[in-house]
Amino acid sequence: MSPEPPRLGVLASGTGTILSAVLDAGLATAAVILDRPCAAADLATAAGVPVEIVERESYGPGFDRDAYTHRVIDSLKRHQIDVIAMAGFGTILAPEVFSVYPGRILNTHPALLPAFKGWHAVRDTLVAGVKVAGCTVHLATEVVDEGPILAQEAVPVLPGDTEDSLHERIKVVERRLYPATIRLFLQTLQGAAP
Repeated sequence: MSPEPPRLGVLASGTGTILSAVLDAGLATAAVILDRPCAAADLATAAGVPVEIVERESYGPGFDRDAYTHRVIDSLKRHQIDVIAMAGFGTILAPEVFSVYPGRILNTHPALLPAFKGWHAVRDTLVAGVKVAGCTVHLATEVVDEGPILAQEAVPVLPGDTEDSLHERIKVVERRLYPATIRLFLQTLQGAAP
């Protein structure tokens, strides 16, 4: 008897373009956890995927990241999640999540890591004047954009590119590369199960 496939949970915020790519790729998704009400909820609901909003109440200095992370972990556990795919989740979680899900949190980033880490990667790419940008899928760790790289694909920077035009071309690659990498990661994990 083959082992049960790992249960995938997606952490999302915003319009849900990455979530849509995951769902369109046919990846079985056990739950979508959101940090705010957003369009991603409608996408998940339309696909028949359970949605839970673990709303972030504060964006100021009083934000309790540890308490919020604990609430997210509780939600993931309620849905029996084994592997997490970050899909533009707007909240950086506290280190506890990496202890509970060691080596099982995937993220996508619109640059060729280790270059251009952080929230403004595409803008920083253009400011630096490099000729090649891209997309990286990596394991998330306590240090943002530092985890082991699972897949990368280059995207040329074209003359006259704006932040929006370059980011859109990177997203085209991301919507293909991220689901394919998640699928391979889940298959590898399932094959490694005792």
